[in-house]
Amino acid sequence: MKSPDMGVASSFTMSTTFHLQGADGAARAGVLTTPHGAVPTPAFIPVATQGSVKTVTPQELRDLGATIVLGNTYHLYLRPGVELVREMGGLGAFMGWDGPLLTDSGGFQAYSLGRNVRISSQGVEFQSHIDGSRHLFTPEEVVRYQEALGADIIMPLDHCLAYTQDKAAARQAMERTHAWLERSLYPHTRKDQALFGIVQGGVFPDLREESAAFITSLDMPGYAIGGLAVGEPKETMYDLAAHTAAMLPKDKIRYLMGVGSPEDLVRCVAVGVDMFDCALPTRVARNGALFTHAGRVNIDAANFRGARGPVEDGCDCYACRHFTAGYIHHLFRSRELLGLRLATIHNLRFVVRLMERMRAAVVAGTFETFASRFLESYRPADEEARQEQRERWLASREREG
Repeated sequence: MKSPDMGVASSFTMSTTFHLQGADGAARAGVLTTPHGAVPTPAFIPVATQGSVKTVTPQELRDLGATIVLGNTYHLYLRPGVELVREMGGLGAFMGWDGPLLTDSGGFQAYSLGRNVRISSQGVEFQSHIDGSRHLFTPEEVVRYQEALGADIIMPLDHCLAYTQDKAAARQAMERTHAWLERSLYPHTRKDQALFGIVQGGVFPDLREESAAFITSLDMPGYAIGGLAVGEPKETMYDLAAHTAAMLPKDKIRYLMGVGSPEDLVRCVAVGVDMFDCALPTRVARNGALFTHAGRVNIDAANFRGARGPVEDGCDCYACRHFTAGYIHHLFRSRELLGLRLATIHNLRFVVRLMERMRAAVVAGTFETFASRFLESYRPADEEARQEQRERWLASREREG
């Protein structure tokens, strides 16, 4: 385990910039420009945890309109190793994606791995879910790992908590996040990579204000809102996203981490968030839950047997243009892998298309009408069922460790 290396501080990169093109109320439309291309906003980032978005190819991502993808530093560090990825030309070349890339720090893994993680001022010590070996992520090393991976946007190590009303714990995590960000500045040497800041503070508005004031004082190229979608009620998440976004600079991109339900995307674009990432659209797709304008449907359900139309009338995704809902139902019932691919393509296209439609509505000055109509027709997943699903997922992650 290496001790922190303070090194020499480097200036923040300007190779990644954000240009605000329009607003309608708090909702915004802009363009994030990176060394590997432009990202129109609002934008959704598909999650390529281990260097791939599960079941789909980079060309399929391009075809469905994705402009940026996310890689996971924790998983890539463990397998195949960041040095191998560097030797292969960086993550983009390794995975065959030539567009913009963002890598996270592994901080969320510290939260999701539960009892197998020890967090201290030094960093995050964890046990590999692959072979049980122990490792230490320090803020300095996390930046170096991401420089090796070669993403356009990199995230500092942060301390993310599960939903809690313990304000002392939330303050400790926030202050640790601030200290780690300051330590992340010194090893940040690549001018072609943008290091973002992450606002924490749990469910406490005053802590969010304190965190936003500190993070923005460092004049980062972009700002992330962390520590939400971790078990708190949805209305609490919406309120805190709005409260935090309003404190961030208008000329910098605002990135809400870990949010991907369609209704959440609409509600959070409405309060001024520009960019999102989440594995939910692909994860629920592999379990047969497909997005439609009326909400999720279970393609495995008996009512889809022999259905002749597409999953979603008017959807322009590859699956809906070429196959019936009855055929995709058959694939899931038969456990054919093509079903997982088609469902994933559909859900990703649904979310990307939703972002495109919101952007157009902002530019046209009709966002409020668009959002109202969408939310009136879209039936969210049952809150109790959503929480149970999340708890099962977190429990499975802990068992993997």
